[in-house]
Amino acid sequence: MALRLEIKVIPSSGKIGFVLDKEQRLRCYLKSAAQDGQANYELIKFIAKTCHVTQRDVDIVLGFTSRNKVLLITTDLNYESFLQLIGLEKQKKLF
Repeated sequence: MALRLEIKVIPSSGKIGFVLDKEQRLRCYLKSAAQDGQANYELIKFIAKTCHVTQRDVDIVLGFTSRNKVLLITTDLNYESFLQLIGLEKQKKLF
């Protein structure tokens, strides 16, 4: 089973972590610059460590040279479980 994530990456941010923006989209802040695949490597390494999978289980399927990326992670986690794992919960809209 695979988990599909759509992530907007913010490289060279000086910190590493996830947030949900106003539209409930996942953003990932990375320390590495977007040069020579450094940010992509840091993203894969960070996702693998967070999900407790190997780096080979994390694939960037779209957006290798873009800030908007689609990742496939070979894991039994679903999206809600992933959000809980990273300390975020999808907030229900009131309106």
